[in-house]
Amino acid sequence: MLPQLFPEGTHRSSPAILALADGTVFRGISIGAPGHTVAEVVFNTSMTGYQEILTDPSYNGQLVTLTYPHIGNTGVNEEDVEARKVFASGLIVRDCPARVSNFRSTSSLPDYLKAQGIVAIAGIDTRKLTRILREKGAQGGCILVGDDTDRAIELARAFPGMSGQDLAKVVSIEKSTEWTAGTWELGEGFSKPDTSKFHVVAYDFGVKQNILRLLADRGCRITLVPAQTPPEDVLKLNPDGLFLANGPGDPEPCDYAIKATRVFLERKLPVFGICLGHQILGLAVGGKTLKMKTGHHGANHPVQDVQNKRVYITSQNHGFEVDAASLPANTRVTHVSLFDGTLQGFELTDRPAFCFQGHPEASPGPHDIIVLFDKFISQMAGQVKTA
Repeated sequence: MLPQLFPEGTHRSSPAILALADGTVFRGISIGAPGHTVAEVVFNTSMTGYQEILTDPSYNGQLVTLTYPHIGNTGVNEEDVEARKVFASGLIVRDCPARVSNFRSTSSLPDYLKAQGIVAIAGIDTRKLTRILREKGAQGGCILVGDDTDRAIELARAFPGMSGQDLAKVVSIEKSTEWTAGTWELGEGFSKPDTSKFHVVAYDFGVKQNILRLLADRGCRITLVPAQTPPEDVLKLNPDGLFLANGPGDPEPCDYAIKATRVFLERKLPVFGICLGHQILGLAVGGKTLKMKTGHHGANHPVQDVQNKRVYITSQNHGFEVDAASLPANTRVTHVSLFDGTLQGFELTDRPAFCFQGHPEASPGPHDIIVLFDKFISQMAGQVKTA
């Protein structure tokens, strides 16, 4: 515990424990809801955007460690959310300042976490924790409010791991809905663009709302459908293109999504996949996916376009990867990670389908590779021909 980080008055906060499956224990204070939470512990290297991270459904089943030391400075507001609620299973930070300073703030981070029922811990050495995760890999962990160390370790070791977990259907919407709102501007709020050019059906595996806003900005009316929607129901909607969203968990158990994607590929409909959607597309064409040691989580990952050698700084959040060597002959690798050489994007050479592993919408940033949305629009307009 690091008491020098806590301003006067916070000594009344409840003690909390973070226990890892390997037996490592960190002691700090609770800054969220009471109780305990068990999930996979990962680290995220972003310096901003903690509210967007917490509400990203891709973090379902994970305890997010933020490596930037001061989290909560700007509070939270009602506009910077990426989904209907907080989906991260827990939050781990070094220092949560008691004072909030931002003209848009409507609540402090601790109050927001409590209202959302999210267990969180502050006051631990996140540098040490990150080194452990980097060296040993992501592992099960437990945040427990209180001082029952043995119970916390027991719960952490009981975590079954992310492999084999189908979480897309857990975080998905239950009923289809229409989306037409565009991106946000200071002083203007969310825009209302003309969405009459294209009809996109988006599979909600845990979609970030800014992805939908960027599609709407480009003239797309979006029908957001539940993860397990049969392809026949989607085809009845007569879409101009299909979007496979980001989401949490292991892609392999999502057999319903893999089978549906194959139907759309057979029809040669334009298909664009992001994150889990990238992995679903990889499995649909016969590729394989692998669990990564630590995964990629952050807003500072360099990715290279293999054709023009341009480097993009990207936002990432995934614990699985598509094995490039397993892809069939009718695919072409488009992007690779400059951190570890893993596959970041590919396209099909015989039909209008492509995907990207990172989050090109990158809310709150960076926005380098947002051009992929324009590529999808061009495919629906018939302006991009396959080789």
